[in-house]
Amino acid sequence: MAFELNDYGFVRVAVASPELRVADVAFNVERIRDAASSARKQGAQLLLCPELCLTGYTCGDLFLQQSLLGRVEQSLVELASLTTDTLPLVVGAPLMQSGRLFNCAVFLADKAILGVVPKLFLPNTGEFYEERWFSSGSDATADQLQIGDSRVPFGNDLLFVASNQSECVIGLEICEDLWSVNPPSGGLAGAGATLLLNPSASPEILAKEAYRVDLVRQQSARCLAAYAYASAGPGESSTDLVYAGHSLIAENGTLLASTERFRFETQLAMADIDVARLQGERRRNNSFAAARPMSCRSQVFRLPETTTRVVMREVAQRPFVPTRAEERDRRCQEIFAIQTTALAKRLRHTGSRNVVIGISGGLDSTLALLVTVKAFDKLGIDRLGIHAITMPGFGTTKRTRGNAEALAELLGVTLQIIGIDDAVRQHFKDIGHDEATHDVTFENTQARERTQILMDRANQVGGFVVGTGDLSELALGWCTYNADHMSMYGVNSGVPKSLVRYLVDWCAEEEFDGEARRVLHDIGETPVSPELLPPNANGEIEQKTEETVGPYDLHDFFLYHAVRLGFGPRKILLLATQAFGEEYAVDELRRWLRLFYQRFFSQQFKRSCLPDGPKVGSVALSPRGDWRMPSDASVRLWLDELEGIEKS
Repeated sequence: MAFELNDYGFVRVAVASPELRVADVAFNVERIRDAASSARKQGAQLLLCPELCLTGYTCGDLFLQQSLLGRVEQSLVELASLTTDTLPLVVGAPLMQSGRLFNCAVFLADKAILGVVPKLFLPNTGEFYEERWFSSGSDATADQLQIGDSRVPFGNDLLFVASNQSECVIGLEICEDLWSVNPPSGGLAGAGATLLLNPSASPEILAKEAYRVDLVRQQSARCLAAYAYASAGPGESSTDLVYAGHSLIAENGTLLASTERFRFETQLAMADIDVARLQGERRRNNSFAAARPMSCRSQVFRLPETTTRVVMREVAQRPFVPTRAEERDRRCQEIFAIQTTALAKRLRHTGSRNVVIGISGGLDSTLALLVTVKAFDKLGIDRLGIHAITMPGFGTTKRTRGNAEALAELLGVTLQIIGIDDAVRQHFKDIGHDEATHDVTFENTQARERTQILMDRANQVGGFVVGTGDLSELALGWCTYNADHMSMYGVNSGVPKSLVRYLVDWCAEEEFDGEARRVLHDIGETPVSPELLPPNANGEIEQKTEETVGPYDLHDFFLYHAVRLGFGPRKILLLATQAFGEEYAVDELRRWLRLFYQRFFSQQFKRSCLPDGPKVGSVALSPRGDWRMPSDASVRLWLDELEGIEKS
């Protein structure tokens, strides 16, 4: 499915570390031209080149030579003339104003030099001595300078705004500006810049690479922006230093792309920056809104259009689950610690030494039980105070019941088995319901009977009920109102279903061995089901949740992009086709996305009265915290957008 990047809020940005010869302006211009041509062929809409890339950063006293400076001005005019056929460029150049020489970033687009930004902070310690040649931008005498026949805007207050992508606003700073105590990019971001560009010449010394990456990532996060950093390569003079060409692109704290270091030939890296997402992040962040913006001048340019079939950035199938195993292990450990500490605090506050928890042999109740066990251990409370109750009913299978009972015994908690068949049949008789009619009444009566047992048992032992429902179930409303929907404390309320299985498997590998490990892994492989309908002829689970409401991996994907990022159906579907295109047809993705929106809106009333529970990740649906939504909001706008996609 081909699409136009601009239509979905993306801008494809490239950073280059071009092959370079010190003081050979003609050679450097050719390499920049080649890099621009190559980047454009790959769909790039903007190219950032390093600091002083027209001359080389290591020219030394050659910066004082009129021949060199004159050739730089000519080359800028030449490069500007190419920008309609290629793409907008940012290049580094030494330029004069009022007898002062400035280290500048020059923005070239639409066959013109649109603006020049001087470097503010000039390093002059250790290996650096820029003040020998350059003046700081703070010493500028006017807000324009002469290049060829043109008067060009000049200063540190310039923003460059794309006329055909209003969310793409570019701010410039140069190398050391980022490393300073108060980087100019902060003020530029406050004034509206979503894309911060830094032409740099950063020499390599031991351990500097990691520091540079952290600096770029953190500034992008602090500014709620994208940050592109293009650094000079090993073509620079090696008289005293080595330059590696380490160029980077980060977005809101995440590194998207980087070049290979220590390569003499031109290196390119590119990524699709989601400027629409960045604007969304700013809308929800009142600290950003409260920042005092600097006064800026805007220069307008046009981004070239790029039609593509793939977004040039990772689109994870499971955004709640890290892809790298070691990071996933750390995440699981941290989540488990958050859940455990939250429950331990509630136990300390209430003075309770007893809790009641319903266990089914499924993933959610297993995780809740494991968290409860660790909370009791943390506080030094006897595990026998954990009253684990399994309540077999019409849909309970031998597998799930066996796993629930075995796990409780292995963990050393108090196990109680209370069948619900007779009580439910009596209730059917009381309300006049035919047991053979397997409708919503048939299912919910069982769920409510189980909750009644848990609540009353909690009163008996002087404790409280630990809830087991997870974040994904809350999003879809896949819980019975005033049944599994209710507890005194919901330890899983911040954990999505796609992550629950990883947490249980992590516990199996890291916390247990032997029979307990086997039982936990088997629970992880059990189909997700409320087990409210009778098993099949083989005694296996007949009622599988994902066959009714759709795959949880898809719904968690939709949840993350709709709630955390604020994307609309059109963009979510586009990203889903990239993430799941080999597994699901577009029509199937659209069908489940429609169901997600229908259920998400219609089930808000259940989320409006949730029990307490800890926030774990960046998505939470507590009405007291992250998500305040009217229970009667209309879903029409979102469904209309989906219908528009179908028609087109």
